[in-house]
Amino acid sequence: MSVEDEGTTEQHHAESTDTGTAGTPKLRAENLTKQFGRIVAVEDVSLDIQSSEVFALVGDNGAGKSTLMNMLSGVHAPTKGQIYKDGEPVNFSNPSEARNKGIETVYQDLALMDDLDIATNIFMGQFPRNGFGPFRIIDWDETYERAEQIMMDQLGRDVDIKTEVEFLSGGQRQLVAIGRALAFDPDVIVLDEPTSALSVDATRLVQDTIDKLANQGITIIIVSHNIESVLNHADRIGVLFRGSLVDIKQPDETNLEELNELMTTGTLSSGRLDD
Repeated sequence: MSVEDEGTTEQHHAESTDTGTAGTPKLRAENLTKQFGRIVAVEDVSLDIQSSEVFALVGDNGAGKSTLMNMLSGVHAPTKGQIYKDGEPVNFSNPSEARNKGIETVYQDLALMDDLDIATNIFMGQFPRNGFGPFRIIDWDETYERAEQIMMDQLGRDVDIKTEVEFLSGGQRQLVAIGRALAFDPDVIVLDEPTSALSVDATRLVQDTIDKLANQGITIIIVSHNIESVLNHADRIGVLFRGSLVDIKQPDETNLEELNELMTTGTLSSGRLDD
């Protein structure tokens, strides 16, 4: 079962007030299905995600969150269905193709190198270079300048970009991983469990950063089990149950108990799901 939210989206971010659900979605999933042999991990999921929106995907273990995220980010090709970016159909066979369309993913493990500094982690594998052909060398001045610009201007964090990652807090490490995604200049960022195992202060740091990016016009998709966090910071919340999208809720129209019930049973005891 898939559920389309056809109501108006209450926007929490300044840059998203002029999009609404009537405009062309930044990202659209249409009847997405993914099978692994006989196992149907995601079944007939359709949803629209608007420009500058913070859209959260929640669900219990095995609900299909990661599989849906991996289809949107190019890790898995859908068995059936179609993905649209800015109204155009797109097909990804790997994450690089999704990146070329402006979609970046920050995975839960972050994949940072502790013994290297912030700037090197941000630009690892994509360093600015000088020279020509085989004689091109890393432009370290530009590397540090651009890393500082990302951390200061886009993320609003005054940090020493020459600090090694091993000395950073959990929240700061998450910001470095987001900074690495921003180096590719995306307009969609998928965050996999961005506040998992973080302290209260670190969680607040990451949440503030998500709000800041949305206000800059970047669409954020959060894949999370932290319902309290997404209730406070998401514009809309999609609930997955056993591979199906069972409802899309606006935070001011739902609560922790209702979302928990949807996640664990796929329905509400109080009556029918919203149409």
